[in-house]
Amino acid sequence: MSSAPEAPGAAPADAAGAGGVPRITTVADVEAALGDRRLASHAQDDLCVRVRTDAWRSSLETLRDKLGFTYFCFLSAIDWMPSPFGRGEDDPTEPPPERDSTVRSGHAGGETRMQVFARVVNPVTHVGVTLKADVADADPRIESVASVYAGANWHERETHEMFGIGFDGHPDLRNMYLPADFEGHPLRKDFPLLARMVKPWPGIVDVEPLPGGAEADGDGEAASGGADGAAGGAS
Repeated sequence: MSSAPEAPGAAPADAAGAGGVPRITTVADVEAALGDRRLASHAQDDLCVRVRTDAWRSSLETLRDKLGFTYFCFLSAIDWMPSPFGRGEDDPTEPPPERDSTVRSGHAGGETRMQVFARVVNPVTHVGVTLKADVADADPRIESVASVYAGANWHERETHEMFGIGFDGHPDLRNMYLPADFEGHPLRKDFPLLARMVKPWPGIVDVEPLPGGAEADGDGEAASGGADGAAGGAS
């Protein structure tokens, strides 16, 4: 006799996976585990959760220890401020377009210009979560999670170097790519890319007609006409 079908969104019968780690199957499971540390969620093709800045480390510990998200993918940051220097695809031969300087955060919202985010996965269910948190505009910093996920160590170093975000408790926030005395943080939107100010992005100004395009056809017809005229004069 077959068993009754499970209700939509219900956990499978073997909800406790290897080692007693639960197999998370619903957004509600993640939200319930994080409790009031969660500020907002967005679930579509993927799950994005924003947590309080002071709950960043504890939230990742909960995802790892209680929900089975033991695989660390990456950690980085994003600067939501529109670049005051415009976009690389703007045509340098045209007047600069009117720019909107409003800071708009992505999925799950945000209240600051920059956010830190980390991607972790449950290797049993293959469910992934992107956890994000705001960092203060005046003094961007957040707790290090290098002791929670060892792989976060150099990701935090890179984020510190490129965005200027501090990671409290990190054992060694030395630069990885730039000289120690380098000034500025290249992935911040207000960092001027001087090379692009001197020379516009290649491909914007160095545009060549496609083979078989109108200009090429016109040149071909002109050449053909000249050849016909020369042949007529010679006959």
